[in-house]
Amino acid sequence: MSDTNRDLLIEICRRVDARGLVVATDGNLSMRLPDGTVLTTPSGVNKGRVTADDLVTVTMEGRTVAGRRAPSTELLMHLFIYRHRPDVNAVVHCHPVHATAFAAAHRPLTPNVFPEVVVQFGDIPLAEYAAPSTPALGESLAPFVRDHNAVLLANHGAVTYGTDLWDAYYRMEKVEQTAHMLYAAEALGGAKPLPAEQVERLRELATTVYGR
Repeated sequence: MSDTNRDLLIEICRRVDARGLVVATDGNLSMRLPDGTVLTTPSGVNKGRVTADDLVTVTMEGRTVAGRRAPSTELLMHLFIYRHRPDVNAVVHCHPVHATAFAAAHRPLTPNVFPEVVVQFGDIPLAEYAAPSTPALGESLAPFVRDHNAVLLANHGAVTYGTDLWDAYYRMEKVEQTAHMLYAAEALGGAKPLPAEQVERLRELATTVYGR
C-alpha cells in the first residue's frame, strides 16, 4: 500500500482532532483504496495520536487483511456507504459540538438559509437513531445515502462522504459551520430561510455551474 494513503489519513485525523470535531477516542475515518480494500482508523485511539502502525486495512466484507489493531467499531457504517455509493471513496464520522446538538434535538439542517449549503448539499437530513457499532447504524442511512453527502445521526453525531478524503473532510467542516451559524442565529430571532424561488435557482446553479 502507498505510504501516501496512510499519510493522508493521518493528516485528516490530525485535522479533525485540531478542529475539535472529535474528542477522546470519538470518530472514525476511512478511505477506499484502488484495489477495493478499505483503509480505516482503529478502535479506541485518539485521532490526534493515530500513527501509521495503528491503521487497519479491511475487505469490503470487513475482514482485516493488514494491521495489528481492531478496526473502528463503526466500520459497518462505512462499508454500508461504500456499497451503496460506488462514487464515494472516503467517509468521515465525527461528533462536532453544534451539529451533534442539532442531532440530539432531532433537528435536521434543512432550512435552506445559506446559498453555499444549498448548492453543496441540497440539505442535511437527520437519520433515525440506531445503536452505534451495529448494522442498524448503517441501515439508518438507507433513505439518504444515495442522494445526500452529509447526514446527521440522531443522538450521535454526523457523517460525511465524498470522492476523496479531502472532499469528505471539508464537508464535515461545512456541516459543523452550518450548525454553528444556525445555532448563533437563534439568539437573533432565528435564521430566515431563502425564498422558494431562490432555492430553486440555487439548485439549478448547483447543476449548471458547480456540477453537483
